Amino acid sequence: MSIFIAMCFFSLSMSISPGPVNMTILSSGVNYGFRRSLPYVTGATLGFVLLLIAVGLGLSNLVASVPLFYEILKYAGTAYMIYIGYKIMISKPKLEVKEDRRPRYYQGILMQWLNPKAWIACLSGVAAFGLNDSRSMLFAFVAIYFLICYLSLAAWAVLGAQLKFLAKVKNGIRYFNLTMGASLIAVAVYLLLSELESR
Repeated sequence: MSIFIAMCFFSLSMSISPGPVNMTILSSGVNYGFRRSLPYVTGATLGFVLLLIAVGLGLSNLVASVPLFYEILKYAGTAYMIYIGYKIMISKPKLEVKEDRRPRYYQGILMQWLNPKAWIACLSGVAAFGLNDSRSMLFAFVAIYFLICYLSLAAWAVLGAQLKFLAKVKNGIRYFNLTMGASLIAVAVYLLLSELESR
């Protein structure tokens, strides 16, 4: 039983802590509300658990034998996060938002597969709990992670929706979008630079 409690705490700490996906969901909650942010939350959750399953079933061994993969992931992930940050920064501060501008389901999936934090969470989780050797434990971890990840990401959307009062402040949402977009870009650049310095 203690291993399942440890899995819960691991999943919660990795899912609820700020990161690129959480920032995007927070921004979506402010701009589009909780309900319209749920497709992105769902996509990000499914994207993560699919990555976790792939890593647990041996993807980590495959990519370890191809060092170029990490290089491509590093730069592609940084570029995609910068792109999403830019899109957040230029979001129009209007309550009557266009449906096509809100984050989409497939973007949530893609963001996780290009998110270094997600890869670290999957690789460290699989290694910490020895899940390469037990399919049943892997899928138990996936089930726990799915529930906790979904609730954690949804909580960020709820928080964003509660910040709707910014619409009543002059240029409130505009400045919020600029701050969140710039923060996401800064996180992307920081992750890239820290990776380059660690060589």
